[in-house]
Amino acid sequence: MKDMLNYKNSEENQQNKKNPILKISLLTLSALIFIFFVFTLIRAVQFKNTVEAKTLSTEENLSLNKYLLNQYSERYGILKDLPYELSEPLLDVWAKSYILIDTANGNILCEKNADTVIPPASMTKLFCMYVVEEAVAQGKFTYDQEIPLPPESWACNMPPHSSLMFLGEGQKVTLEELLLGLSVCSGNDAAYALAYATCGSMDAFVEKMNQIAWDLGLEKTHFVESSGYSELNTTTAREMAAFCQIYLKKYPDSISRYHSVQKFTYPKEKNLAPGDKLSAQDFSQGLPRHITMSITQRNTNPLLGLLDGADGLKTGYIDESGYNLSLTAHRMGKRFLSVTMGGPGASSQEGQAGRVHDGKELMEWAFKNFTDYSLESYNHSYFIRTFGASQKGINLVPAYQDKILTVPYISGSSADDNLSDIKVYLNIDDYEFGQVELGQKCGSIKIYLDSYLLQEIPLLADRNLKKAGPLIRLSDSLIKSLSSALAE
Repeated sequence: MKDMLNYKNSEENQQNKKNPILKISLLTLSALIFIFFVFTLIRAVQFKNTVEAKTLSTEENLSLNKYLLNQYSERYGILKDLPYELSEPLLDVWAKSYILIDTANGNILCEKNADTVIPPASMTKLFCMYVVEEAVAQGKFTYDQEIPLPPESWACNMPPHSSLMFLGEGQKVTLEELLLGLSVCSGNDAAYALAYATCGSMDAFVEKMNQIAWDLGLEKTHFVESSGYSELNTTTAREMAAFCQIYLKKYPDSISRYHSVQKFTYPKEKNLAPGDKLSAQDFSQGLPRHITMSITQRNTNPLLGLLDGADGLKTGYIDESGYNLSLTAHRMGKRFLSVTMGGPGASSQEGQAGRVHDGKELMEWAFKNFTDYSLESYNHSYFIRTFGASQKGINLVPAYQDKILTVPYISGSSADDNLSDIKVYLNIDDYEFGQVELGQKCGSIKIYLDSYLLQEIPLLADRNLKKAGPLIRLSDSLIKSLSSALAE
């Protein structure tokens, strides 16, 4: 009996010894749970107040841009294919090579033999104008600045059958007038005058022209002189269209200032050399060094005033190229650009007729069958929360920054009527959990024309995020679950 009592007392003593440990353990556990819920509550409040992602560092921005350019390079080119399929258009184009684009986004609407290498002829002068416009933009020249005329630029020293603005010895001419003589009259003499004025020599000027082509990735475009007279100048319809796209975006005023001007008179009395007076001259025996006869020339582009909205750009012809034309037209806020090369014609009259035919054929088809839809309101980043990660949110960025979508014609309505049938849907993940990788697809923008998907633009994570530790992941799981429950 005594042994039993001793055993019972011993057991009670053991229990009494354990109770404080148990109590401490329970209190500790309760405290930890309380701290966890307080921590979770604080994080929940922080999530609620987090409405934008942290600003990317310079390094992160560089990584994002590099990723987008590498992964979606086809959408970042100067020219790009339409994001949807079209049947082959039934077009009657006489030129050997052509391409047609929407200048709003560089989308190619149609093409044929667009990579065939053909001399650009006087379309070369567009590169000449670009170099000069760059010099003006850099403050090296002004448009009203008088430009000296070296002998290399006098009309009497130009190759046979050159197109001319009729520069002569001692004349006074401004940069603006030379650019007009270049664009309207296609003056080879103007091209030489601008080359020498800008760079001091033809070689140095041509080097700049070739550098522009190189910088734009135009691998088949190369020049040996600035006027286009040489058959050794080379390009393709695709590369000339890409250049014109850049030229128009960088110097849009050139259209109204130069390329749409329908006629140009030169020289005027103010241009004559000292002592000269305006007077008629006989050029049948060759051009004199002093030109005193005022000559009015119409723009070499035959579509100006003939095709609705035509306002540029530049013709070109030598025997080796055939009849070339870079043409742009603008109607109701839409602008299309075509380049036709290797056009037929046994005479200038036949060549011009071919340019008119092809220009009308391509432009009328474009304006009839396509219109533009603005994506400006969707072309931005979208914030979403990230649970269980090293940051509480990221931005989703469009994989490519298309501001305009070219909308095709649908049978039974005009292209413009189609705009009312455009539907845009945003499909965005509510959140991401754990590790996030740069470029991870977390949604998309889908653009439909009726039930036809025109384009889907992926929405991508703009940064890398590491997975958070176990405690944060557990806390965020609770927040996420409660948020989902409350949302339902």
